[in-house]
Amino acid sequence: MSTKEKTAKETPLMKQYNTIKAKYPDACLLFRVGDFYETFGEDAVRAAGILGIVLTKRGAGSETETALAGFPHHSLNTYLPKLVKAGLRVAICDQLEDPKMTKTIVKRGVTELVTPGVSMNDEVLHSKSNNFLASVHFGRKSLGISFLDVSTGEFLTAQGNEEYIDKLLQNFSPSEVLVPKNEKNTFREAFGDNHHTFYLEDWVYKEDYAFDTLTQHFGTNSLKGFGIEELQEGIIASGAVLYYLGETQHNKVQHITAIHRIAEDAYVWMDRFTIRNLELYHSNNPNAVTLLDVIDRTLSPMGSRLLKRWLALPLKDANKVRARHEVVAYLKNNKSILARIQTQIKQISDLERLISK
Repeated sequence: MSTKEKTAKETPLMKQYNTIKAKYPDACLLFRVGDFYETFGEDAVRAAGILGIVLTKRGAGSETETALAGFPHHSLNTYLPKLVKAGLRVAICDQLEDPKMTKTIVKRGVTELVTPGVSMNDEVLHSKSNNFLASVHFGRKSLGISFLDVSTGEFLTAQGNEEYIDKLLQNFSPSEVLVPKNEKNTFREAFGDNHHTFYLEDWVYKEDYAFDTLTQHFGTNSLKGFGIEELQEGIIASGAVLYYLGETQHNKVQHITAIHRIAEDAYVWMDRFTIRNLELYHSNNPNAVTLLDVIDRTLSPMGSRLLKRWLALPLKDANKVRARHEVVAYLKNNKSILARIQTQIKQISDLERLISK
């Protein structure tokens, strides 16, 4: 059947679906139809397998027959996290007008593109862990990397050799990694296949574009105030991160007010094998009790995330280590002050993530 014949036999609904799907070919499109979100074709097959929902057919027996799977719209917060945690990019397509107010097909459009590394959904996020989006740029002499947790506004960058970048990827455990399309194989050879990756057009990774993107976002003329002006590869990686936020329609980014340099000399860097064997905060055994599980007695999500960061990035500077010890000793010896602080912390919500909404 020719494309022309197929188009002629498409229903208005499926014609609208195919038009929207063509704009998001790499995403699982949740298409709102009445009280349901429906998926079609390959999206339906994947969604049914991940969500454990019934896979059926639309237009069974006809030339336009296609796989179909759906769920009630009020169950979105139940099913969306499962799709994202499976590594899918999910485009949520909603009805943009009241069906009762139109005599033709309801206007629809994508209202949010949720990816493993870019989500504000509380059901997708883990309160005790950062949800980092990373970007890697391959320069001539070194590699640049950037990490952004859009839910908290933390924005970090660094550059160095392949070994150093690998250690950063292991320590920060990003949920998604952006890579230039022309470096797809290079990334896999260097860092393996265990990362959820998304490939961007090569032009996104250009120095001038990245510099303009960052300075425009921060409202500055340069990046000197952030201490990253000499990190050319890191700047390029960071620019790609901000570009991706726009592409995924996450435009509320006023809470991202600074970008920080990761100080390579300030921490003890552990490779992937050390982190895995010590079972610091994750394990290949789903029932394992990690070191973080044992020592985390924090009273807030912010405290849990900070403790995990401290565990992942042990300090080198003895003076800074002693400073932490002194604070702990002071609170241990002043129980009444400790109790008051604990009471206040218990009354505080997750401020970092509330500010971002």
